[in-house]
Amino acid sequence: MAFPPNFLDELRNRITLSELVGRRVVLKRKGREHAGLCPFHNEKTPSFWVNDQKAFFHCFGCGAHGDAIGFAMRIDNLSFPEAVERLAGEAGLEVPETTPHERERAKAVATLHQVAESAAAWFEQQLRMPGGKPGLDYLRGRGLGEDTITRFRLGFAPDNREALQAALRRTGATDRQLVDTGLVIQPEDGGRAPYDRFRGRVMFPIHDRRGRIIAFGGRIIGAGEPKYLNSPETELFHKGDNLYCLHLAREAAAKGRPVIVAEGYMDVIALHVAGFDGAVAPLGTALTESQIALLWRYADEPYLCFDGDNAGRRAATRAAERALPLLKPGKSLRFVTLPPSHDPDSLIRDHGPAAFEACLKQARPLVDIVWDLETAGQPMDTPERSASVAAALQQRAASIGDPIVRGYYQDALRKRLWELRRSGNGMGGGRRPARGDPRVRRSPAPGGRGRFDAGPPAWFPDGAALRVAAQDLDVGRRERVLLGAILARPAWLHDLAEEIAALPLSRSDLDRLRTILLDVAGMALAPDDTPGDTLEAAEMRIVTGRATAAGLAAVLEALRHEAERWLGTADPEAALGQWRHIADRHRATVADAADRRAAAADLADKSVENIELPLARIERMLRRSGTED
Repeated sequence: MAFPPNFLDELRNRITLSELVGRRVVLKRKGREHAGLCPFHNEKTPSFWVNDQKAFFHCFGCGAHGDAIGFAMRIDNLSFPEAVERLAGEAGLEVPETTPHERERAKAVATLHQVAESAAAWFEQQLRMPGGKPGLDYLRGRGLGEDTITRFRLGFAPDNREALQAALRRTGATDRQLVDTGLVIQPEDGGRAPYDRFRGRVMFPIHDRRGRIIAFGGRIIGAGEPKYLNSPETELFHKGDNLYCLHLAREAAAKGRPVIVAEGYMDVIALHVAGFDGAVAPLGTALTESQIALLWRYADEPYLCFDGDNAGRRAATRAAERALPLLKPGKSLRFVTLPPSHDPDSLIRDHGPAAFEACLKQARPLVDIVWDLETAGQPMDTPERSASVAAALQQRAASIGDPIVRGYYQDALRKRLWELRRSGNGMGGGRRPARGDPRVRRSPAPGGRGRFDAGPPAWFPDGAALRVAAQDLDVGRRERVLLGAILARPAWLHDLAEEIAALPLSRSDLDRLRTILLDVAGMALAPDDTPGDTLEAAEMRIVTGRATAAGLAAVLEALRHEAERWLGTADPEAALGQWRHIADRHRATVADAADRRAAAADLADKSVENIELPLARIERMLRRSGTED
């Protein structure tokens, strides 16, 4: 049974080979490829490799080699038609009937490729003719040299309604083929003669992933509309499933260079000339879901580079919205912001490749764009307005299909909202005064030496019971309260994860419990994993189960009980601020103790003439001594 070549190409393009193979083979990422034990022969050392960019697998042990269809045939002992039908069902493609008509259609498509190739060669020829001088002057005025013009096969379409038709008919092309490739327009009324679609334009051939010409883009010379004109949808060309210059960019991506999505043909060419040869562009449409999936075959995080104007920002917004439901672990987008009034071409011409490289290094992750979509310009000065923004962010995160990625987005956005509230921007929350803040007060240190001390957070009035209790904690109890507070207030776990990890702990059982807490914090549970329960309650259930299995159940309960007595009914924000205050004091105390031990050891080993280093440690200890209880 024969299948149309274009159908098989589409089938292979829709399948990510590593995902297909990964259902049967445990694969590990190795740079741009994946490796595992070959499923076709017994081996102990992995020699089976999968390359998504080139869409093939190869075993260096037994020599097995092939594409997605070949793997399905081998692994399940299927015939070629059976493998195609199974994979097409998984990819959501309808298998065409292999009737005589379909076979004739496949031959017709192959012929259309030849017609498109002949047209490209003719456009190239016309650029070098006297009539092509306006087009050649335009390209040279944009800074393109002869090598670049030749490499990208740029050409020129004369301002003549029949010139291309006449030339291609001489090569054997029929009127039907000229219309089917989109090169010629047949008026619907039938009373007028067909005419060339592209006239008076610089021509940009569009290739498929295999390097075959499938369509054209034309830029008008002089006045006229539209400025850019693309081929229509044809048997060869589907705008939303292709990218300009992908046949060149895939080679750069295979060498580990960044894949960059620009907006126009000249932007892509300028980037390639400047050394950014992983550049591609959509084809007259906003970036589609199919194009995003195609980009991920060549790069885990392609860069989207849109112009720095309102239209560019709208394009970035649409791309972000379309990408969210498609996200998978390790697959995302990064957004490059260009200076206002610049596109990649103008930025490189005016300031050189280094300027674009600098923008590339400052690319922002997709989560930043999602955050900006719902918070930029949105007032959050009341609980209701804050809740509205939080709900909008939640809705964005909920659109992510993959539960693991969705959970991480929910955590990240929730943390940003909390940080915004804690900083006092938008939601009226408080924060600890920074060093140099006018609220920092001067207080005497032991021995009469003054120092600047932030003191307790501003939301603790003098004499507050929680503050007094904090002053009475010894080092051991400090450790217990700091860790136990997380058990009593599980909502703090994600907000304080980094600070928990940095706490110095003297007891091994507390350190083991901390490890359990941080492991659970890193699990990023999604709401679907916790039906009928809050995220915090589900996490604490896991913590309790793991602590019990590790023989730490009694320790966990004791810590929680002690922390609850310490916290009492304190305001959550006030208690969180006091937790950080105690953690700061605890770290300073432990550091002072370490300095004392080091100084004593140095003094014991050194003569009087060589005690400058331990004395310096003692001075540091004394300067910090005011932080001791």
